[in-house]
Amino acid sequence: MGHTHPEGQPQPEGHICCPETNTSHPNDPIPAEPKDIPQIKLAPIITDRPTDSINSSATSLNYASSSNPESPTTPATEPHVDNNLEELKDEGIIAIAPAPPEGRRLSHQPISSDPEEVKKILGEGGENRNLIDKVCCGEGCCKLEALELDPQSKDHVPVVVPDNNAFRSLKLKLGPLSLDSKLTRTLELPEEVLSFVPLAGRAASFDSTVQKHPPRFVTPHPPFEVFSAKVHHARELTKPSAEKRTYHFDLDVTDYPEESGTVDFVVGGAIGVCAPNSEEVVNEIFDLLGVPRFVRDKQVILKTTGGRWPTIWGDEMPRELTTTRRELLTWCSDLQSYPPSKLLFRVLAEYAHAPNEKKILQYLSSAQGQAAFCDLRTGPHLTITQILNAFSSSQPPLNRLISVLSTLMPRFYSLSQDPMISCQRDGSGCRRLIEMAVTVHETPNWRGGPRKGVGSGFMERVAHRAMAATDNGINPLTLDLRVPMFRGLMANPLAREFCMDGPMMLIGSGVGIAPFRGFVHRRLRSDNVTNKVWVVQGIRDSLLDEIYSGDWGVQEDKIKTIVQSRGGQHEYVQDAVRHQADIVWFLLNALDGRIFVCGSAKGMGEGVERAVVDVVIDKGNLNGEEAWAFLEGKKKEGVYIA
Repeated sequence: MGHTHPEGQPQPEGHICCPETNTSHPNDPIPAEPKDIPQIKLAPIITDRPTDSINSSATSLNYASSSNPESPTTPATEPHVDNNLEELKDEGIIAIAPAPPEGRRLSHQPISSDPEEVKKILGEGGENRNLIDKVCCGEGCCKLEALELDPQSKDHVPVVVPDNNAFRSLKLKLGPLSLDSKLTRTLELPEEVLSFVPLAGRAASFDSTVQKHPPRFVTPHPPFEVFSAKVHHARELTKPSAEKRTYHFDLDVTDYPEESGTVDFVVGGAIGVCAPNSEEVVNEIFDLLGVPRFVRDKQVILKTTGGRWPTIWGDEMPRELTTTRRELLTWCSDLQSYPPSKLLFRVLAEYAHAPNEKKILQYLSSAQGQAAFCDLRTGPHLTITQILNAFSSSQPPLNRLISVLSTLMPRFYSLSQDPMISCQRDGSGCRRLIEMAVTVHETPNWRGGPRKGVGSGFMERVAHRAMAATDNGINPLTLDLRVPMFRGLMANPLAREFCMDGPMMLIGSGVGIAPFRGFVHRRLRSDNVTNKVWVVQGIRDSLLDEIYSGDWGVQEDKIKTIVQSRGGQHEYVQDAVRHQADIVWFLLNALDGRIFVCGSAKGMGEGVERAVVDVVIDKGNLNGEEAWAFLEGKKKEGVYIA
């Protein structure tokens, strides 16, 4: 039965009352430590984990009882859909965001596809333009102009669309577009900002590592280079019928170079993975552009006029680098994570030989094609191979295509254990391991199958090779599988706010629960901690999707609440938050209490925050505005960390 606000006090808009349960008493405003709620006091324990099994993740190791997550700040990265958003969601991302309904991009929608409606919104003189700035996608949708018919043309013949599946998958609405249609505000062809120059004399022979490690100039945080971490072990955490597959990895970082006296892998921290584009995708682009095979791996001098590319966060400056075309496509240019830009269509239009394709591409980079362009940006994921297949007569030079593509950015993943205590003995010493979990992000492919994220797709390929070796009785270490990675230097709130003392609630969905396994592991090995921890884990179906079950080092039924959105009672994490209102209210008001939330910012994160506000409204007898202000204060105090 739900809680009723006192008579005369209006219920805040959108408020969901907390139910009356043994863990939720919404009419009781006193924040008291729960007495009769299942819980566990974490006391130090000693575990002897087998060291001779490939499935063993870690053994106990002496370590400092505190860690310092403070470190130089990594420059902000653009959001991406793979760990970005998941992955810009994966993929990246520390947590991978779920796909929006109907496979739509996490992007703004066009305010209108009709020129007259846009004029009404903006006003005759555009005086209302500032009112829509916050909802504009930034690509000129508000500059839409009507496609007018030629008054001197008696017979209007629409442009013939390309007859191929890739073009049909774009679902373009071209209206009355014809070869004679007048287009305005078409983008100017961008200047050439990079070029390839042959090496003087005969090129020296070299050993290419393009399929295993990025070139040295791909530096995530100069002057430190990307580290080649050896894959010690990999296994699948989810069951075969799970909707999303999640894999666990043990990476050997024993030889990771020292950077400073205070920077180290920390509990709740993250690593950046420099994932390559797949060899299959790179070869297809070479084929579509007509790049001869004998030049794909030939060393050339790359000259750029400025900017950071092809580095990640290097200085903005002109560069001259020795590289190959394959290295650049594999490690430096994102071929599938970002929506297409007008500059891309403008470059493709310049080099299209078929008149109908050239006209359509010009249309997409003009004022008249704004609605169609916005549909492409906000529609299902598009890849460069899909667009090149759709407009097959366009074969721009590789340097021109690369110049209008986004930089391939690292994908960030949370550590899923306490990195200070993990090692594997190999007979001669102790190899330091870090552990991580990766969920594969998939969206529909225009060819009919699934399209995987850059980062999660790469990690799954690595996992399959390691698992196949194990199944065949082969030690995966003999394969020398590698993951290019670096220690995350971002100001990760999970690492920054974790402390060794005080009660805490850990709320996560999907792979977002992984870093909290490390929290519990660290607490278990403390010398002086006897505090309480509550874990709320959101999954689809506990029989298929629950990860790290039985691998927390404690009696999980005493601390964990499993919330199933597909199985069980069909509940979500935010429902469990309201059902445990007493615990939430106690932690928000405890002197050293903390609530950690890890998952997608959209959907789960917003839902949990809304549920916490509902708890504050009911338990604190506050109105909506006061409750939101209360929660904002707790965020600033480091009590509520998301």
